[in-house]
Amino acid sequence: MVSIRLSRGGAKKRPFYHIVVTDSRSRRDGRYLERLGFFNPIAAGSETKLRIDVERAEYWLGQGAQPSARVANLMKQHKKAEAS
Repeated sequence: MVSIRLSRGGAKKRPFYHIVVTDSRSRRDGRYLERLGFFNPIAAGSETKLRIDVERAEYWLGQGAQPSARVANLMKQHKKAEAS
């Protein structure tokens, strides 16, 4: 099964996550099919906290990819922020 989930990067105690499309059997930070965006939980000031390529995410969801709970929540936040 193909899933959309977070892949961790960044330094110790300074997390940075890439939103990736991957085979559910691969490791968290392992091989992925496509990178859709990023999530920076500790963004400060004018730094971008969340960026998602919505068009590609919709494509993968249409192909049957399952988002993780956290990614589904982030996509919902992103859509809400774009609307306002």
